[in-house]
Amino acid sequence: MAETLGVIVRGSLTQGLEMRVGGDISVETLRVGKFLVVQGSRAQFFCILTDVALETQGSRLLADPPAPDNLFLQEILAGTGTFATASLAPMLMFVPSVETGEPQLLPVKTVPTHFSPVFEATERDFRVVFGWEDDPHRRNFAIGQPVDTAVPVCLDLDRLVERSNGIFGKSGTGKSFLARLLLSGIIRKGAAVNLIFDMHSEYGWEAAKEGKTFSTVKGLRQLFPDRVHIYTLDAESTKRRGVRDARELYIRYDQIDVEDLALIREELNLSEASLENAVILRNEFGKHWISRLLTMTNQEIQDFCETKMGSKSSIMALQRKLTRLDDLKYIRNGVGENYIQQILDLLAAGQHVVIEFGSQSNLLSYMLATNIIARRIHHHYVRQSERFLQTKNPSDRPNPLTLVIEEAHRFLAPSTAKQTIFGTIARELRKYFVTLLVIDQRPSGIDSEVMSQIGTRITALLNDEKDIEAIFTGIAGSGNLRAVLAKLDSKQQALVLGHAVPMPVVVQTRPYDAQFYQEMGDRPWQDLPQEALLALAAAAKEDLGF
Repeated sequence: MAETLGVIVRGSLTQGLEMRVGGDISVETLRVGKFLVVQGSRAQFFCILTDVALETQGSRLLADPPAPDNLFLQEILAGTGTFATASLAPMLMFVPSVETGEPQLLPVKTVPTHFSPVFEATERDFRVVFGWEDDPHRRNFAIGQPVDTAVPVCLDLDRLVERSNGIFGKSGTGKSFLARLLLSGIIRKGAAVNLIFDMHSEYGWEAAKEGKTFSTVKGLRQLFPDRVHIYTLDAESTKRRGVRDARELYIRYDQIDVEDLALIREELNLSEASLENAVILRNEFGKHWISRLLTMTNQEIQDFCETKMGSKSSIMALQRKLTRLDDLKYIRNGVGENYIQQILDLLAAGQHVVIEFGSQSNLLSYMLATNIIARRIHHHYVRQSERFLQTKNPSDRPNPLTLVIEEAHRFLAPSTAKQTIFGTIARELRKYFVTLLVIDQRPSGIDSEVMSQIGTRITALLNDEKDIEAIFTGIAGSGNLRAVLAKLDSKQQALVLGHAVPMPVVVQTRPYDAQFYQEMGDRPWQDLPQEALLALAAAAKEDLGF
């Protein structure tokens, strides 16, 4: 029989429950984020501990407390004159099924009775809520385990890839390791294909591990050599890191549109007038407008402005600032190969692609290349999805695609979110089988409408109040969770909430180590049984409105 930690003495559905801690229970064993179960008369309530407090029966004890060395008096007062309380946030109800007697998970719509006993959650409770990783009917992936409890917490990867997702946390809290974990699970279970815009070359090949001594961790290409491919925008840098089979990738001037320049206007210091004149140039010269502009003389610009009603000063300023693009190694005037089509062919074959930037990782370079590539791939997915809607042929159904971007607030800021392809993708909710995985340390810089569309949020420690507030955008009843997020450890802890988990949970994240490498290298995940495949197909049709 589990030890009773205390009893419920008051509470409400909106404000949560208050537990009086038992006199023989040390308050120091109750940590914020711990999971507890309240045994009501008709149901069990799965709760998360959000706060602890010290109380006394009256003010006289506070005026004349016992001396620190008077342990005898302290023991007499413990549980009577002095006691502790804990605040609990009910997350789910367990109600026995009438047919099977097995517990059913239901949303919390009531509260337990007075003096209901409270217990620590057991492994069985966690299994009921979060499932298990080797479930043959679901693509579950263990992201970690609860604080103080050695039982895995699983994400439902099929639900995860239904919407865009986010990994957040201040610098140094392990966002890259969280991203590697999550991407490894998606690849291992075949939940989607990934296109990763690897700004700092951390995901494809090995990367440095934080610590006092230098060591490295494996990249996705090393874990899944037959399923992950690396493209590079800086071949020399990639070769210096020991990657021998990466493919080069180049972008032509005629692939750059005015929309791409609008995204990097701050980095290029472009005025609104320059962008307006860029539209005039594009309308006149078509997709080769940048190449034509860079070769125009002052007299040709003067003649153009007289006939096309352009601004000479704005066009000359645009010409001068676009010369900075010549410094980008991956920009070419003419390239024979269609690199975007190569990537699309790999994605269609169920392969995953990492695009490394090497020395081309400054914001100007990263934002320009990422927007250009993502826009064209999204356009292809729109056409393919429309064909699937027309034919309803399973062979025409695109592989669900996850686009992974870092420094997401640069693409999704309130001033630019509606202009970039990433803002469009976030609002579409997988309408065209494309979602985002955004990695960022400043969620408050992301447009609130976009944040409300982020389905699952995996959040490491954040200190800024604006960032904490942004994490809970669109999340009902999030007040009690703010304190939980603020109390996370700075390493290997995260708050997971949203579409892929039944309830918010604080996890000690799974180590990304030799054991993890071995587990990822085990035999491939087996094909789903026929009934599960049929269920997935039915869910896909429902998503598309069939």
